[in-house]
Amino acid sequence: MASREFYVFTGPEAGEKNDAIANIREQAKKRNGDISEYRYYASDIRVADLVAQLQNGSLFEPALFITVRNAEIIKSKGDVELLTGWIKSSAESPNTLILVSDENGIDKKLEAACAGDHKKVFWEMFENRKSQWVESFFRKNGFSVTSDAVEQILEMIENNTDALRSECSRFFFCFEKGHTVTCEDVDKILSHNREENAFTLFDAMADGSKNPSQRFETSMDILEKIKAASKSGYLIALIAGLTYCFRQLRGWHSIHANGARPTDVQLKTAGFSGKKKQEQYDRAAKVWNNGATSSILALLSHTDQFLRETPGLDENIMAMCLYSIVMKNGLFPAVYETDV
Repeated sequence: MASREFYVFTGPEAGEKNDAIANIREQAKKRNGDISEYRYYASDIRVADLVAQLQNGSLFEPALFITVRNAEIIKSKGDVELLTGWIKSSAESPNTLILVSDENGIDKKLEAACAGDHKKVFWEMFENRKSQWVESFFRKNGFSVTSDAVEQILEMIENNTDALRSECSRFFFCFEKGHTVTCEDVDKILSHNREENAFTLFDAMADGSKNPSQRFETSMDILEKIKAASKSGYLIALIAGLTYCFRQLRGWHSIHANGARPTDVQLKTAGFSGKKKQEQYDRAAKVWNNGATSSILALLSHTDQFLRETPGLDENIMAMCLYSIVMKNGLFPAVYETDV
């Protein structure tokens, strides 16, 4: 038995996932007249407090609409039992709860408590879907785009529709409707004016032409530029971007395991379209082997949780994380070192 107002959305495709949440939000507003919306990260709220809020609500609030991200960390037996207990008893509740994760799944008991049509894994788009999405997005907004420009855009932007929508929208402020976007336009708008972000940071950290000390120094310079151009809370988004890059690197190691030489079709199916992206991950694979990549992903997860739980030390924690990735291949140093 599962509540019709309980959903589990997982997987790395952030854009389609957020669109699905927005649709459910609108349905909840129509159904209840209004809603009170709350957004949490699983590391920021106790499950007992979440369940109490869902059970009790407020005399002064309409129906509750709650999203909990990073839901994969809800694992303890007590927390899972609390949540499944609410789910089983809340068929008539007007409140909505959506558990969200960038991983492909969460605790199996929580998934089992969710109705089949309320549970979905949002996978990364296949190569043909990404190209079609970009072409369609430009067309809907009154523009066209060459196939070479589409490939160049996809090489430069994170593989989810949120990032694609945000970056592609920049063209609409620079050209009149009816314009055909070319590679020259992409170079002008996205390359020359591109701000530093998680992906440029990853590229700098993976630059094997420099020694670790030089790569760390460059990484810290980029971190400072990102900080200067960002609002509070930017480090959480930065870690999410780096996590995406290192998951891609783990995928690169997987398809090249045991000396395998994947075909162009296999590379594109795995999310490595375009020579530029393939060269980037080939370089990164020479810097971090599969074991180091797994260690770095664990470090990023730990850092994400630590940042949420320990306000005031953000910059020091992030600097130590970058140091550990570049200088120690993902191993958190036991003591500070002074030979950088």
